[in-house]
Amino acid sequence: MRTTRIRLAAGAAVLALALAACSGGGGDDAADTSATGSGGGAIRVAVTDPVQLIPGRQSIAFDFAMAVWAPLTWIDDAGEMTYVAADSVESEDGTTWTITLKDGWTFHDGTPVTAQSYVDAWNAVAYGPNAWENSGQLANIVGYADLNPAEGEPTTTEMSGLTVVDDTTFTVELSGPDGQFPMQLSQAQTAFYPMPESAFDDFDAYNTHPVGNGPFEVETDYAENEEMTVTAFADYEGPAPTVDAITFVPYTDTTTAYTDVQAGNIDVAGVPVARQTQAAADFGDRLYSFEAAGISYLGLPLWDARYSDVRVRQAISMAIDRDTINDVIYGGLFTPATALTPAVEAGTPEGICAEYCDYDPEGAKALLEEAGGFDGTIDIFYPGGSGLDELYTAIANQLRQNLGVDAVATPSTDWAEFADKRTAGDIAGPFFSRWGALYPSQQNTLRAFYVEGGGCPNCIPYYEPEVADLIAAADAEVDADAAAEAYAAVQERILEDFPAPPLFFETYSYVVSDRVAELPTSAVGNPTYTQVVLAEGA
Repeated sequence: MRTTRIRLAAGAAVLALALAACSGGGGDDAADTSATGSGGGAIRVAVTDPVQLIPGRQSIAFDFAMAVWAPLTWIDDAGEMTYVAADSVESEDGTTWTITLKDGWTFHDGTPVTAQSYVDAWNAVAYGPNAWENSGQLANIVGYADLNPAEGEPTTTEMSGLTVVDDTTFTVELSGPDGQFPMQLSQAQTAFYPMPESAFDDFDAYNTHPVGNGPFEVETDYAENEEMTVTAFADYEGPAPTVDAITFVPYTDTTTAYTDVQAGNIDVAGVPVARQTQAAADFGDRLYSFEAAGISYLGLPLWDARYSDVRVRQAISMAIDRDTINDVIYGGLFTPATALTPAVEAGTPEGICAEYCDYDPEGAKALLEEAGGFDGTIDIFYPGGSGLDELYTAIANQLRQNLGVDAVATPSTDWAEFADKRTAGDIAGPFFSRWGALYPSQQNTLRAFYVEGGGCPNCIPYYEPEVADLIAAADAEVDADAAAEAYAAVQERILEDFPAPPLFFETYSYVVSDRVAELPTSAVGNPTYTQVVLAEGA
């Protein structure tokens, strides 16, 4: 098994407050690994049918998006930020940012990529009536609220915080200082991608055949559940791709994709939960496990008075044997959580949660008794059909055995039923809760879980004004080390209330065919398909 461990130094967290700009320059400065590539060939990659391909809308087509569009900034698997489409991202106060683009870039249709391309695209994503899924990524730009009024229709179509200076320069005014802004412009925050002028004529047509500014252009129109091929764009100004074409093959069953890699029908697939314990035996060093910016929690229904005593919440956490679950269910690929944010996020305080996250069944039972016990059943609710049955059954068993309570695990019919019930607060017990950060900063995870409206639809209903203020203060730090310490202080404050048990720091695992010699990753744990190295003769 090949394991890639992504660790970000604290100094990389705000790398780019960019008060002093990083050196920039297309293929020179953005991780250009083309020299090690095969210089040709094609790969076939298993994906979930994306449905939405417009960057401001897509929620599961990250791999496609990172091939067809180029971000302003890029964060690599070592946490280093470089510029791709941007020449610089600078600010004197952390609130007003000047973005300067590299000159000479074009979209795949030959039209120039300009500052106006970004401003128009961001306004379209943010415009409330469009109801685009990734709109919230732009919520801190001044004027976003005007495009998303609490009542009625917006009276404008443009955010006042965006100003075009010239063809290659525009400014962004934020609602407050944010030292993490350059990181937000990186590869997985797709709301920040540009769109060509032709896109605005017919968004349905654009979704069928998107035109980007990235290393690959769309070869075939999108059709539901049909393969989609992208080919290397000859005029791309960024790091040269190492393969000539990528075909995205949609699967409804992840196990079928896994066995198709074994059969050599496709080249890359994610590892389904049901195969994680045997993947190393099946694939040997063709199994890649990338440490990712994902974290899972056992959400607790804080609207239920039975969970109001912090000792009850702490006891539940201490009764869960994360190490055994990781070994038995995940084949040791995950890491038991010891903090409230993933370890890959810069400055995450290692072991800050150890007192209540370490397995201590005797201490857990004593703490629950001290709190007066628990009345009724702990009924854990999770999305059915998602490969989570073993996890939540194991947790229920451990709570029953270690706390002496009645505990069961109940799946929903499907994801839609789970989402509806969670949104409505119509859940009688603990529930599935996780977040996969789109850039490797504590900010992203803390905002998602602990700021109301932070973007996580299944997170814990714990929204304390003091915590939100502490997160905002950490956001405003322009010094990397000071920011890391400030986010760690946020975690200390949250742990005083211990709203819910963190479970695992996630890894994203993939298997490859023998045609693939090297599968590189990125800062958030996704493969970087544009830089895949093929085996000699493949």
